[in-house]
Amino acid sequence: MTGGGRPEPRGPILFLLALVLTGLLVVAWGAAHPDAVLGGQPRAGEPEPRTPVGMGWTPGRPDAAADPEDGSEETEESAAEGPDQPGDSPQSEADTDAGSGEQAVLPHGGRRIFAGNRFLVAYYGTAQTGALGVLGETEPEQMQHRVRRAARPFRRPGQPVQIVYELIVTIADRTPGRDGDYSHDIPRAEVRRYVRAARRHGALLLLDLQPGRSDFATVARRWAWALREPHVGLALDPEWRMGPRSVPASVIGHVRPAEVNRTSAWLSRLVRRHDLPEKLFVLHQFRTSMLPRIERIRDRPGLAMVQHADGFGTRRQKLDTYRVIARPGRFTMGLKLFYDEDRNRMGPAAVHAIRPRVRFVSYQ
Repeated sequence: MTGGGRPEPRGPILFLLALVLTGLLVVAWGAAHPDAVLGGQPRAGEPEPRTPVGMGWTPGRPDAAADPEDGSEETEESAAEGPDQPGDSPQSEADTDAGSGEQAVLPHGGRRIFAGNRFLVAYYGTAQTGALGVLGETEPEQMQHRVRRAARPFRRPGQPVQIVYELIVTIADRTPGRDGDYSHDIPRAEVRRYVRAARRHGALLLLDLQPGRSDFATVARRWAWALREPHVGLALDPEWRMGPRSVPASVIGHVRPAEVNRTSAWLSRLVRRHDLPEKLFVLHQFRTSMLPRIERIRDRPGLAMVQHADGFGTRRQKLDTYRVIARPGRFTMGLKLFYDEDRNRMGPAAVHAIRPRVRFVSYQ
């Protein structure tokens, strides 16, 4: 009220102020929600939203594009990167380190396999038998002492040695078996023994696959529970990758680059998803036909890609094979030594003298 007793004209003024405030709120809301104002279309100058191709795809990565020569087979890489199979969750195995809250590291304390110029020495074979290699000739505790003795002479100033257990977990068979894929898995309990032994002794564990008529990507996923361990890697052996009418040990197998790429894409995604340190990813080979078009095999983040030259014989024969197949620009190089089949087997000095350089030796 004024001093004269007449009411002030506040009503119209308050109404106008309310209108102005409402208008300002509408303008501010529209600026914050342009898609609602523009019917959901991107603003001028903005890129169209991109739909990921598979769960592991990120814009700008070279593996986002399909390999035209491999045709439809390459498009299956997306499927290989899908969710893990039921029962493969970290909680399904008591050994997993998932959920510890700390960033996982390798046995040497770092996150890269060959960091510090490391040289890897492995014993190769399967559990509870020496028929497929020296690894299974004794129990893991006794084997550990043997592989350490074998590895010690490879040490050089500025080049420490890392022990590896290469365990064949899927073994090729001459008979089809229940699944008709001419291979079988060893018991999980045996794999757990080596997972624990490797962890206990500061070793890496490398799971070796001989898939028969199955494919590497399918078989690898069965071992996802073990591959979630920070010290466990994967090896593919194309010698035992059969076609639809081939039988293991009757022919030398091979694998196409698209299948290798699907498998490595899945493993790389597993590393990224669980924030794991770098993993070994080994390709065994002793003929060029085992890995045709090897130049199409892709490097993957989170994987230490190793081309491992197998085959037994004289030193000259082994070196000839090594030099024919070696692609040191694309892979870290490995070499297999056979206790029984090699003639005048190479020692550490001879291995260190090989060019291109060898960084990983396995004994069978």
